[in-house]
Amino acid sequence: MTRAAAPTPAVRGLYVPLVTPFDERGRVDIAALEHLAATALHDGSAGVVALGTTAEASSLSASERSEVVAACSRVCADLGAELVVGTGTNDTRTTIERHERLHEMPAVTASLAVVPYYVRPTQAGVVAHFRAVAARSPVPLIVYNVPYRTARGLDSEALLELAGTDNIAGVKQAVDGIDVDTLALLSGSTPWDPATRQGFSVLAGDDPFIFPSITMGATGAIAASSGIDTAAFVAMVQHGLHHHLEQGRKYAEELLPLTRALFAEPNPVVLKALLCADGRIATADVRGPLLRCSPEAARLARRARTGRMVPKPARR
Repeated sequence: MTRAAAPTPAVRGLYVPLVTPFDERGRVDIAALEHLAATALHDGSAGVVALGTTAEASSLSASERSEVVAACSRVCADLGAELVVGTGTNDTRTTIERHERLHEMPAVTASLAVVPYYVRPTQAGVVAHFRAVAARSPVPLIVYNVPYRTARGLDSEALLELAGTDNIAGVKQAVDGIDVDTLALLSGSTPWDPATRQGFSVLAGDDPFIFPSITMGATGAIAASSGIDTAAFVAMVQHGLHHHLEQGRKYAEELLPLTRALFAEPNPVVLKALLCADGRIATADVRGPLLRCSPEAARLARRARTGRMVPKPARR
């Protein structure tokens, strides 16, 4: 399906990537997933992300993937919230097919499309891939630039080329820091315009760098850590977007130990351990080859949550 020509909306605020909870029999726990989505939205997030890395999407069957998206779609439709769906893979044809199926789910507002992994295409090949997908997608794309997972990253020149492509709304920039290419992208892309709600969004994708990224011009974040204590992450992001530097910095400093603890073992094993300890999911189970969180990592993550401030969100 080819999208009709229209301005591409920008993406702004905090988006919570949801885990895929499993019950004691190893099945997707739809009720728990719906509750996680609703809680994240009630805590102030702009939207949720289904089938991201945090969701163990590559370990789900096709039917499980459909169940997850349908559940998140119901919640977002009921609450009038944004739903981003991880829809990319390592070949162009399948990525296009997955995007075209999003037409059947009206609550989906954007896709999260990873840079093709394993095959190691050239920068020009990645740009051509995303342009082909964007031309056929019924929703805007958020490019997921995560070179430590894909073995192929996009430099600022390629990202700026994509920033000028119709139906590409932004990028989740997860390059393990704020590098020169990220700064060049932030300075060279079309900034978000609050009057028209248009522009190209640069979303922080490495959780420790959310606040400094926003102070440099990022429009928000897709942050796995925000599945825990979402309201505090929302407050940090909103303070950054409204240039409340001292308030936002306090949140960033207090949340840093938590973000570090949550990534002490592969995502989402520590996150699931905390969610299970909170009684929000029935088990901390993950799909192989991931292993359940170690007791020591879980203990350190629980300790990182103590003694933190009560969120006082900035105006939205």
